[in-house]
Amino acid sequence: MLQHMMPTPVQTMTVTTLDRIRNCLEGVIPSFLATCDGQGMPNASEISQVQYVDADHVALSYQFFNKTRRNVLATRQASVIVVDPDTNAQYRLDLDFVETRENGPVFEAMRAKLAGIASHFGMQGVFRLLGADIYKVRAITPMQSVLVPDPRTRNPLSSARRVCQELALAADLGGLLDRLFAGLEQHLGIHHGMVLFADDSDGRLFTVASRGYPSSGIGSEIGPGQGVIGVAASEGVPIRIGHMASEYSYSAAIRQSAERQGLVWSEASIPYPGLAAPLSQIALPIRPFGKTIGVLFAEALEANRFGYDDEDALALVANDLGLRIHMAQHDDHEVAPSPAVVKMPSGGGIVRVRYYRIDSSVFLDQAYLIKGVAGAIFWKLVSTYHAEGRTEFSNRELRLDKALRLPDYIDNLEARLLLLQRRLAERGACIQICKAGRGRFRLATEAVLQLEEV
Repeated sequence: MLQHMMPTPVQTMTVTTLDRIRNCLEGVIPSFLATCDGQGMPNASEISQVQYVDADHVALSYQFFNKTRRNVLATRQASVIVVDPDTNAQYRLDLDFVETRENGPVFEAMRAKLAGIASHFGMQGVFRLLGADIYKVRAITPMQSVLVPDPRTRNPLSSARRVCQELALAADLGGLLDRLFAGLEQHLGIHHGMVLFADDSDGRLFTVASRGYPSSGIGSEIGPGQGVIGVAASEGVPIRIGHMASEYSYSAAIRQSAERQGLVWSEASIPYPGLAAPLSQIALPIRPFGKTIGVLFAEALEANRFGYDDEDALALVANDLGLRIHMAQHDDHEVAPSPAVVKMPSGGGIVRVRYYRIDSSVFLDQAYLIKGVAGAIFWKLVSTYHAEGRTEFSNRELRLDKALRLPDYIDNLEARLLLLQRRLAERGACIQICKAGRGRFRLATEAVLQLEEV
């Protein structure tokens, strides 16, 4: 199609497949789309995005109803030139139009990436995705071009394997997450990231572990569909951005959400720990047995840091992580309590614990600690300690307590306990939680607790 408008093909004995040229589909270099109308009149235009869908299909960004769009609807055929930004290799894809999608995982992935492209070129008001046009790739033809050496040296697949080997050595959920970030930094060169778990009650995600930030942000929350993290969770697919866009800026979005709900930002929220000005972000859903329980998130200061190969590698890590989280969540086999060593702040004093039943939020003296199910768990522990003097507890007894409102399918109890433990440790509170054996934990405090339920 439109042979006279295209560069000269290159004779080659190598079979080119879509999987081999995915680096051309990052949107770093604009692609050129050629179409014809019903009378054979050609038209060529620049296109913002060509997205890899699977081994046989790509998606093109539908942004305007123009001559190109009319030609596609009339003939259902097109050709597009794509370029590898690292090697300058160029290919022509001959395409057959299948359908337009105006929602769903492919559309959301393209919309996020397009927002970053628009921000990079200062075209936020112009680049707006109306739909994702799905095409079947009929043929791939290498074109003449001046090639440069490929600068990519890291093998993401072998790196992912080594990260998974690290995960296999973890004894509990806390150790699992610590080994995850150590492995990502050592083997994949990822220095900034976090893991968030989903709350089945309202779809929000809360941070349980992070790496590379001045503050951990343990307990900070992301709303459903908010930024690449929220979209990855709601759609169940990886979401990547190579150039950051203002509408995917979490700090501003979270603050605005809190203000709309009438919350006092400094008092009722834990600051989101992300980079102030990231250029690349990737979020991968954690989905053991097809159920999204959380998100693995990474970001970087450089543009286009994460490509398709990085996405594949991190998807393998997220899958392995999900299975190990699932096993940790359901390992309630209790063993005899073991001595727990907790470094308590000197001088217990008197601590006023305020609990707000409306959202299960907890304040220690005047300082906000946590809310939600983790807050309800904390209130149960201190209430039991205050009434009975008991400090030993088990996961099993928490799961049997209907007042905690743990969901039936997967309760994330281990994650909530880890969140609570690390939040208390980070604040240096006079109340700490420590493991006392498998399926058991201990409340430790030298303070006199004054409980107040509001």
